[in-house]
Amino acid sequence: MPSNPTSNSVVEPVETSPVVEPETHKVHAALTRTSTGHEDLRELEAGLDSLQSDAARKHRIDWSRVLLPVAALVVLVLVWQFYVSLGVKRRDLVPGPLDVLGQLGVLWGDAKLQEAVWTSLQRGIVGFLISVAIATPVGLLLAQVAPLRRAFGPLISGLQVLPSVAWVPAAIIWFGLTDATVYFVVFMGAIPSIINGLISGVDQIPPQYRRVGTVLGANRLQMAIQIILPAALPGYLGGLKQGWAFSWRSLMAAEIIAVGGTIGFGLGSLLDQGRVLSDMTIVMAAILLILGVGILIELLVFAPIEKRLLRSRGLLSGSTR
Repeated sequence: MPSNPTSNSVVEPVETSPVVEPETHKVHAALTRTSTGHEDLRELEAGLDSLQSDAARKHRIDWSRVLLPVAALVVLVLVWQFYVSLGVKRRDLVPGPLDVLGQLGVLWGDAKLQEAVWTSLQRGIVGFLISVAIATPVGLLLAQVAPLRRAFGPLISGLQVLPSVAWVPAAIIWFGLTDATVYFVVFMGAIPSIINGLISGVDQIPPQYRRVGTVLGANRLQMAIQIILPAALPGYLGGLKQGWAFSWRSLMAAEIIAVGGTIGFGLGSLLDQGRVLSDMTIVMAAILLILGVGILIELLVFAPIEKRLLRSRGLLSGSTR
């Protein structure tokens, strides 16, 4: 009996379904690519907007960084004045802010304030720069040569914790009442801190940096100056900040103890003069001047350098500081 052609014609169209299925996948893939492309465009636009906002934020002055410290200072002065007004201590023992301000005016009129600030600031900056010039190559050498670090590392750490004022009597005996005494004490206060800060920064460098330098054919000096030192800048900067703090404190200690001779009149000398005269207004004025110079150096020198360094390495967002 012959087969029914009608039944064959009904079955045949079913074979065409596999042909339609790849087209569906193509359309789906195209739609997926289109939607993904739109998402990429949105992410790109968001990134560009973020870059523009970051650039605008950099050029915009953040007044909170100015107003908040000023407000804190005003609060402290008000608390100080309130304590004085209670009469707990005599005014000659605890002078008020206006008394100290008046004494600053007298010192300014006598040119003692300008002389004291300039003398101490000049000594501090010169002594610190010389300390940096000495400590940087020594720190690189100790960081690169393991036997030297094992030999002198504990000594450097011991010198760092030794109070700088302990060097003043020895410096007076060695150099007399001259500026050499002051500078020696400053060196002994700053150099160990800078060396240890640099060594700490070198220890935090990833080993890949050295391998890249070796592959590029850098010799030992090029490795230290062009690769190691730039990579260790965060720790090195921390050592510089600590070195400045130690040098400034060492300078004040030396100026307080070593008075007379050819040593000029600095802030430490002004502080000691107030002690000799039992004049608390002079003592408080000297303390505020010493504090003010230290804060200004931090805000005008180290804070901008640290901020730029961290931001250049992606470690600081635009609104963190």
